[in-house]
This record gives sequence, structure tokens and C-alpha cells, in this order.
Amino acid sequence: MTAEEPAKVIQLLKQSQDEFLASISGLTEQQWTFKAAPDRWSIGETAEHIVLAEGALFGGVKKALASPPNPDWEAQTAGKTAFLERVMLDRSHKAQAPEAIKPQGMTRDQVIERYKAARTKTLQFAETTDLPLNELTAQHPFPVFNTLNAYQWLIYIPLHNLRHNMQIAEVKTSPGYPK
Repeated sequence: MTAEEPAKVIQLLKQSQDEFLASISGLTEQQWTFKAAPDRWSIGETAEHIVLAEGALFGGVKKALASPPNPDWEAQTAGKTAFLERVMLDRSHKAQAPEAIKPQGMTRDQVIERYKAARTKTLQFAETTDLPLNELTAQHPFPVFNTLNAYQWLIYIPLHNLRHNMQIAEVKTSPGYPK
């Protein structure tokens, strides 16, 4: 990895965590469960999705780490970090979450506890790894991403979190959101 990559992912992990925890702090039960429309997620459902996705995305990191170095990693992953940064932070394009990371009814306490545990593990990995993350790759289930290296899987985690932090902010500005 370049010298800048670990610092960038660590900064994004901390920023997305701080924003997320602040955005769900002090909410009433009505605010936690409010849906702007029947087909939209509540803040609680969005928060649960963030937790479930963190584990799945870190699974992508682990899958890449278990792979031998990819001699074609540069060609196969070129431009994908910038692409992830662009598309994950663009809320004008919606995606359908895979079934495994759709909300299933965790309580608020479960969401917060599991989020903090998962983020601690992710952050600890980012702060201590000295592995050649760029050379280790794994396939993403969405064809638009195809092959990602372990660094890209890792930075995907806070970018995904930031995307859904924006979604939480959108819920809070929806007509009818409880004050």
C-alpha cells in the first residue's frame, strides 16, 4: 500500500463511526422506527443494515487475504478505489441490498453493541496490518465492481457507512418525521 492509504482508511473509519453514532444518539422510539414511505427503511433498519454490511464487507477483506497474491492486481483493480469513493457517496443512485444484509429486527441496543464491536475489529485491523493489501484480491458479487483488492474491500466499509449516514440524515428531513 502507499503511505497515504492506511491513514485514509483509518480516518474514514473514524469519521463514519463518529457520524453514525451521533446520528442515532438520543432518538426516540418513534424517530428510530419512522419510515418516510412503506417501501423505505427507518433509521433503525438503516442502522442494522450498516452493521450487517460491515461484517459482510470485512468478509471480502478476509477472502482477499486468504488468496494468493494476484499478479494482475494492478490491471484488475485500476481506478476502482476512486470509483468506490464516487459511487458510494452518490445517493442519487439506489441499490438493492442483498438478502443477507437486509434488516431482520435487531434491537437498538443490539445494533449499537454489534456496530461498536465490528468497527473496533475493523479499525484494529486497519491500524496494525502490514500485509500487501493491494496485491490480494477477491471477487465482488456485483458485476459493476468485479475484482477488488483487500484495500478496496477495506475502504468500502467506511464509504458504505457514510452512504447510509446520508440516508439517515434524509429520513430526519422527511415530511412527518417525529420531532
